[in-house]
Amino acid sequence: MEQDNPLNLLTVDLEEWFVVEIFSEHFEMTQWEELPSTVVRNTRRLLSLFDRYDVRATFFVLGWIAQRYPDLLQELVNGGHEVACHSFGHRRIDKMSVDDFRRDTEMAIDAIVKAIGNRPAGYRAPSWSINDSIPWAFQILAELGFEYDSSLFPIKHDIYGIPDGPRHLFKMTFDNGRYLYELPASTVRILGKNIPLAGGGFFRHSPYWYSKRMVRKLNSMGQPAVVYIHPWELDPDLPRITGLTALQRYRTYSSTSLLLYKFNKLLKDFEFTTVSDYLYRFKKRRIGFR
Repeated sequence: MEQDNPLNLLTVDLEEWFVVEIFSEHFEMTQWEELPSTVVRNTRRLLSLFDRYDVRATFFVLGWIAQRYPDLLQELVNGGHEVACHSFGHRRIDKMSVDDFRRDTEMAIDAIVKAIGNRPAGYRAPSWSINDSIPWAFQILAELGFEYDSSLFPIKHDIYGIPDGPRHLFKMTFDNGRYLYELPASTVRILGKNIPLAGGGFFRHSPYWYSKRMVRKLNSMGQPAVVYIHPWELDPDLPRITGLTALQRYRTYSSTSLLLYKFNKLLKDFEFTTVSDYLYRFKKRRIGFR
């Protein structure tokens, strides 16, 4: 283990392969139940890996998954993992109305509570789709009782991102006295640009030596890396969909056979905890800082 490094944050976006933004024009939500499911077997592969290294993760769970597979969520809880919220129907927040966003989030909370008996403390938007065009989303999350959000990605990307957004944990306060911590996706600053490093395709497509060096760089500045993975990314046998562009095929299917090997090395080389545990430690170090 990298004993001199701070604890890093291990997060999983618990969703099916067919809900990602690339497939949003191919499948309606009404078709989801008819599509081949991979989420249970791939999540159990992750759980086995996490058990091997005795690490706990935060699972940002899609409400649709919680409703369909409540026993899987119980497995997460029984393993000591944190269950957080990833919306109900994986719709982009920046394309929703205020009322639709509130309704979708309430449905997700309800599905999670029915599955495990506890309300989630954290939220992550599908496709990192909370940005500076919809600041009202943060207040709604606070009003619904969330303690933290992890939806901002301070990069320039064709689907998401706020290039000049904050890069580290910060606290938002609102007029009604509520507050919300924001934990952005991890980046390092190189030549004046924010470079993503610790999850999704950015980790899957990069050589491991590069990812390790970038996590160490972030840790050397006293910052944790927010690592994220989707269970389907471990699966080299995902159903193949026609009609995708070369870039879409690359983003979806490339390097899936290598990810388990890379994740093994990452968990061996660094220490991890859940988001809620990290926030507890963070606040404990700051007496009187809620």
